[in-house]
Amino acid sequence: GIRTVAIYAEEDKLSLHRFKADEAYHLGEGLGPIAAYLDGPRIIEIAKAAGVDAIHPGYGFLSENSEFIKLVEQSGIIFIGPSSKSVEMMGSKTAARKLMQAHNVPIVPGTTEPIKSISEGLNFAEQIGFPVLLKASAGGGGKGMRKVFSKDEFESAFESTKREALKAFGNDDVYIEKLIENPKHIEVQVLADKSGSYRHLFERECSIQRRHQKIIEESPSSFLDEKSRAAITEAAINASKACNYFNAGTIEFLMDENKNFYFLEMNTRLQVEHPVTEFVTGIDLVREQIMIATGEKISFQQKDVNQNGVAIECRIYAEDSTQGFLPSTGKLKLYREPSGLNVRVDSGVMEDGEISIHYDPMISKLVCWGKTREEAINRSLRALDEYFIGGVSTNISFLKFILQSEGFLAGKHNIKLVEQKLL
Repeated sequence: GIRTVAIYAEEDKLSLHRFKADEAYHLGEGLGPIAAYLDGPRIIEIAKAAGVDAIHPGYGFLSENSEFIKLVEQSGIIFIGPSSKSVEMMGSKTAARKLMQAHNVPIVPGTTEPIKSISEGLNFAEQIGFPVLLKASAGGGGKGMRKVFSKDEFESAFESTKREALKAFGNDDVYIEKLIENPKHIEVQVLADKSGSYRHLFERECSIQRRHQKIIEESPSSFLDEKSRAAITEAAINASKACNYFNAGTIEFLMDENKNFYFLEMNTRLQVEHPVTEFVTGIDLVREQIMIATGEKISFQQKDVNQNGVAIECRIYAEDSTQGFLPSTGKLKLYREPSGLNVRVDSGVMEDGEISIHYDPMISKLVCWGKTREEAINRSLRALDEYFIGGVSTNISFLKFILQSEGFLAGKHNIKLVEQKLL
């Protein structure tokens, strides 16, 4: 019953979201999509003119930008997400690490302040021992990261990380972490309301990645036992409380083969893979987001949240898996989605639409549920076979290959699986 208003850049005048909304407004000509969608004052201006009550930021662009959230707060419009203060606290990786350390959330050994010089960084790296990971303090999405295996590699890796960080994020601060070799990537979905109630909706396993970007996610993780599940979900709640968080958020952890886990970062927004959690818990996360934003309390108690069955999400990308996952752009000459019981497809494309050079090349998300992990995998494989996509290359064959690989089927995979399968 809520009317929707969309905004679109010139390049997206034929995009699906424009036609799905009740109203849609053009951001202006000649800007380019990045400048258009990052123009906070223009977005507020359109929202006010359209009589908008609330803004949902989605996944990218301004979704985790504390300055934009301040603009929304000052305008009197509701922001469907956390406060600007919480986002600011968690936006810097080094500041977040320091905050987590103060609230007894395990962090990967490393610095909690940016490294000021090569000599300082090298001294610290030798103290904690190689290999180490150099990371941009303001980074995300796999950018601004370098693995360093010896002191001979350190200087060039440090300089290139700073250059990439400045180019991608406008901030060249770099910090060091101990490289946890062959970890699993486990994240916990949290919800909190403005009255100070906190809930977790258990974990998602996100270890299948290429170029540090997730391509297959599942819940629950077949690797966790009840003890480790209880520990990691408690840590996620503590992390949320540390920054007085409200609305939906995700705490990401790395977990080693002994089930030791370490805080990685907090995503102060709804995750792309949120349907996995919705399938397994039966809770509509977007509805909860909207209700929390209007001042309502969370609609359920922690004891009411259960993991029922297994859900797997496959991200369908327009890319060539045989050529280093090179993006494939062009017109979608054919587009048919799978369907059926316990099959969900979230997509932002339509036939004759354009896969452009401007964005991440994700076409859609396929989410399948089963009573068991085996059933969820088989349903995913069947649904992947029902896609018919023409005009661009896709990663569907590669997804089927991973789902049937020995490591994935055994649940023993880690973030290196894709890399190992391609070498």
